[in-house]
Amino acid sequence: MTQPRILVVDDEPSIVDALVYNLTKEGFDVSTAFDGREALAKCQSQAPDLLVLDLMLPVMDGLQVCRHLRSDARTQHIRVLMLTAKGEETDEIVGFSMGADDYVSKPFRVKPLIERIKALLRRRNAPAEAGDKVNIEGIEIDRTNHIVIRNGTELQLTPTEFRLLWTLARQPGRTFTRNELLDCCRGEDANSMERTIDVHVRALRRKLEDDAELIETVRGVGYRCRPSGQRTATPERATSAS
Repeated sequence: MTQPRILVVDDEPSIVDALVYNLTKEGFDVSTAFDGREALAKCQSQAPDLLVLDLMLPVMDGLQVCRHLRSDARTQHIRVLMLTAKGEETDEIVGFSMGADDYVSKPFRVKPLIERIKALLRRRNAPAEAGDKVNIEGIEIDRTNHIVIRNGTELQLTPTEFRLLWTLARQPGRTFTRNELLDCCRGEDANSMERTIDVHVRALRRKLEDDAELIETVRGVGYRCRPSGQRTATPERATSAS
């Protein structure tokens, strides 16, 4: 069985060496890059399954790399775990807004980091189940092939945006708290702020364009997908009232 491919991108050789050693011990196929441009080129030539990506990189920073990956159909499926010395809340939110799937601050412990990598890969490899397609308000969501079709056009969603839409669309009318959506979209080991969900919802609404109101805000709680056939107020004005 082919082992998952991981690309480690950091300009600190000691961190790269430690991650390569430990990830290789876990059975992963590991390659490295030391600046953003080199990382992007490797992703485009032979896309890895997951990218451990430092934020502060020479030549091209991690946010730029992430933005390029998410805008290219060849690389948008790659899981991205953002790795950075910064620990400010705003840095985490910006990282997720660019399409990162998870975020770990330096200094970090290797074992928990590897467990988070495994969790991201488990979600990618989850077996298909019955009912892996949803059609709501004419929007077709195919979880097996990771495709969303709206008005005959495939939407270019990040992995997190896709999981968010899938979670909401499967149970129209049900209100999800932000913490529940974090668990659904990023896994049970997520360690993040509730506000990151708001970032993903805003990005998803922009891509849904005229169908943005499909995702309703429930003030003080979280979000829900509008039940089929019901009209609502604009997304930012929606409340928990039916």
